Amino acid sequence: MTTTPSSVHYLSTLSFPDRWLDELRRRHPGLAVTQIHAESPADIPDEVWRRTEILHTGAVVPRSGADVPRLRWIQLDTSGADHLKGTSAWDLPVPLTSIGGISPVPMAEYVMMMLLGLAHRLPQTVEIQRGGVWPSLAERWNTLMPRRLRGATVGIVGYGRIGREIGRLAGQFGMTVLGLKRGRGTRSGEFFGSAAAEDTDAELYTPDELHAFMARCDYLVVTCPLTDQTRGMIDAAALGALKDGAMVVNVSRGGIVDEAALRAALRSGRVAGAALDVFDEEPLPEGHFWWTEPSVLITPHVAGFAPDYEEQTLELVSANVGRFLAGHELLNLVDRTHGY
Repeated sequence: MTTTPSSVHYLSTLSFPDRWLDELRRRHPGLAVTQIHAESPADIPDEVWRRTEILHTGAVVPRSGADVPRLRWIQLDTSGADHLKGTSAWDLPVPLTSIGGISPVPMAEYVMMMLLGLAHRLPQTVEIQRGGVWPSLAERWNTLMPRRLRGATVGIVGYGRIGREIGRLAGQFGMTVLGLKRGRGTRSGEFFGSAAAEDTDAELYTPDELHAFMARCDYLVVTCPLTDQTRGMIDAAALGALKDGAMVVNVSRGGIVDEAALRAALRSGRVAGAALDVFDEEPLPEGHFWWTEPSVLITPHVAGFAPDYEEQTLELVSANVGRFLAGHELLNLVDRTHGY
């Protein structure tokens, strides 16, 4: 545990290196920086909770508001905030800010990797490699013939910063881009890295147009936040509205796509393939059907990993600390009404 005596107390429950913490101190001499890598609230001494004014955390939050009488702001180390619903942090009268804006580029690259992998029959290719037998020309022709991306339509559920970056890359491959978002307007407030996610020529839909949107999709990408409105959104009826043989990529949260319905759609051929990075149950248990489901690519919730995470996080946190100390509105404010 390292601390610098000063007037405003910042607590990180994460594990940033000393150079990161030292740079934050250098940029903000009026900040008392404490870091305690914690897995539960009990890992933080009571006296540290009592003096904390800025909490930087993933999921470790105080057990009650009484434990943090001086708390004035919570900076999350996650893009989503759904994991805090039902905790003290959700109900405390302090602003929540997310880490959104750090992962759009690597996440969009991940999605394009999966779209290319599905289109070029990567799950089937991996099975052939594991089998260790060279297939005949007829087997290769019938099994490994790629599907086109150029001229195909990709529908992106959740057309925010990440969705727009996916749309930009998909457009470079000659795909038609559809975006589905809660409203055709934009949320109020300022966001970190928003300039990096440029608008594209996507045709926009709203959630009440979901089935019409799905009917046009050759490829479906799910990247919206998990909220009361999006939970179970991609259900059997929605999957049934997809084009026959569409492919699905999910990089959002478990709970948005009905996994049983998706498996049934895969088994029936309604959905021809899927790439899944998020699941209802994480870690995905050993022996779970997704590990071996044909025509499915599985990754362990890594789509949002950013190679320059520490540098970008420092820029975001430092900018927000500066705004906080100056009494200005923070970046990436979570709207508790909407859930993200």
